[in-house]
Amino acid sequence: MRDLAIAALQRDYRAGLKPVELLAELRALIAAHADHRAWIALLDEAQLAPYLARLEGQGPDTLPLYGIPFAIKDNIDLAGVPTTAACPDFAYTPARSATVVQRLVDAGAIPLGKSNLDQFATGLVGTRSPWGAVRNAFDPDYISGGSSAGSAVALALGEVSFSLGTDTAGSGRVPAAFNNLLGIKPTRGRWSTAGVVPACRSLDCPSLFALNPEDARRIGAIMDGLDAADPWSRRGRPVSGRLEGLRLGMPQADQLEFFGDTAYATLFDQAVERWRAAGAELVPLDFAPFREAARLLYEGPWVAERRHATRDVAPQAMLPVLRRILEGGAGIGAEQTFESFYRLQALKQAADTQLAQVDAVLAPTAPTHYRIAELEAEPLLLNSRLGTYTNFMNLLDYAAVAAPAGMTPAGRPFGITLFGPAWSDDYLLALAQRWMAADPQPGGRGASRWTPAPPPTPPGRIEVAVCGAHLSGMPLNHQLISRGAFRVAATHSASCYRLIALAGGPPFRPGMIRDAERGAVIEVEVWSVPEAEFGSFVAGIPAPLGIGKLELADGRWVSGFICEPAGEAGAQDITHLGGWRRYMAEKTA
Repeated sequence: MRDLAIAALQRDYRAGLKPVELLAELRALIAAHADHRAWIALLDEAQLAPYLARLEGQGPDTLPLYGIPFAIKDNIDLAGVPTTAACPDFAYTPARSATVVQRLVDAGAIPLGKSNLDQFATGLVGTRSPWGAVRNAFDPDYISGGSSAGSAVALALGEVSFSLGTDTAGSGRVPAAFNNLLGIKPTRGRWSTAGVVPACRSLDCPSLFALNPEDARRIGAIMDGLDAADPWSRRGRPVSGRLEGLRLGMPQADQLEFFGDTAYATLFDQAVERWRAAGAELVPLDFAPFREAARLLYEGPWVAERRHATRDVAPQAMLPVLRRILEGGAGIGAEQTFESFYRLQALKQAADTQLAQVDAVLAPTAPTHYRIAELEAEPLLLNSRLGTYTNFMNLLDYAAVAAPAGMTPAGRPFGITLFGPAWSDDYLLALAQRWMAADPQPGGRGASRWTPAPPPTPPGRIEVAVCGAHLSGMPLNHQLISRGAFRVAATHSASCYRLIALAGGPPFRPGMIRDAERGAVIEVEVWSVPEAEFGSFVAGIPAPLGIGKLELADGRWVSGFICEPAGEAGAQDITHLGGWRRYMAEKTA
């Protein structure tokens, strides 16, 4: 099976692979997987021709998603192809693609077709479709998760490089967990909903399934941006946190629920221990406000909002289970609606208070996993259980990333979710990258083996290398701590720096001077400083020191302390000691 990760496909294209050849391979693979029922409609050769034609004269070095195949959940518009929302009587053919789809196509991506889903994106199961229950990529007797069922399974089976879903209550995270994928539920309004069939218009989000964090970051950036066609589109200031010394919240032990699934409970315990072993502090949080907010989604006015979204659809055109759900919204009046809004506001305040104690929160993505037969026998109760850790997210205006977290003894995937406040999207993805880098495995069932890259600098922060009095435990370290900085890594410079002890003091200060002939490796620490505090930090640095670019041992360049040549007057060369700590230890011995 071909590796469909973006970097791998780009290598193949540079080596001579043609997009039309790739599409032929994938169409054959999709035909072989037909029993999984991942697709509602595939584009034929005539429909694919315009997408291939626009790639002529281009390549992976001119278009960021050149020839990258993707799937589109069939409640998201693709120009000229019917949108069904898994309801044949509802179907219409849009003249324009959804904003997120058009941005991806403009970047060179190729849509292969429309994927199966729970009807009107109502369900976390993947079984509520006239096109049949979507079968899990790892065990076809089990549910795929929904509502973005086909999008997840198509990616997990190696039929596309990424896929689009939607996520109102967990539809982009539960299928990710059940199919060993990365699932991105963005901050509401980050990605446009123009051209997306609404479920709960005030809560809906397009979502993304990806094989690895680098792909997710690249694709997400292409979909970013305000959209005048979407009244819910918005922009916000990035929210960040620590990568080292991480405080990670989790539900209190007595609030964890797995509905008797010991395999999932064990895997979550193992995930917690992995985070601890990586240096994170796990902080138990009161999950009561989160859980109560989750119940509001299907017990409050948002059921009426779902009913409103399908007001023009004849009840007999819907599946019986959908009719039962939407009937619950018929008697909800204005007073009850406002009462629910007031209660939600109180719950958000309580939940935000819990969230403020930590950098992010860790939870299972789903508490258990059911067979298709079990779900069809008890469709409402079992579906509601699957939303235990997902239903509250959009009501509370949080961002979330679902990531693979191991396999049960029976060989079925388990997943964790990391969540935080609105606009913490990039920070959560950096945490997911850190998590996945510790145990890089193929995404889905495919051949894509991810080669981890260093986690990116969290948004809104600047990495600064320090080599002397600002090191941990040294006299000026408080100047970093007081500004909300945290240590990213204890490492070394490239082998081309001299270290000198400047004249004067206290405080005693070193200087680093780049010198390719006489330089050596010098001990440094990298600290993450909030952008808003960086200016005041730099302003306090006395001459002959300053901030410039410093090369680390791994080849990266970061901001760091450098010294003007004038600093050598009266200074002592201490390069041979390898770092400031050893110099100070010998000085005070």
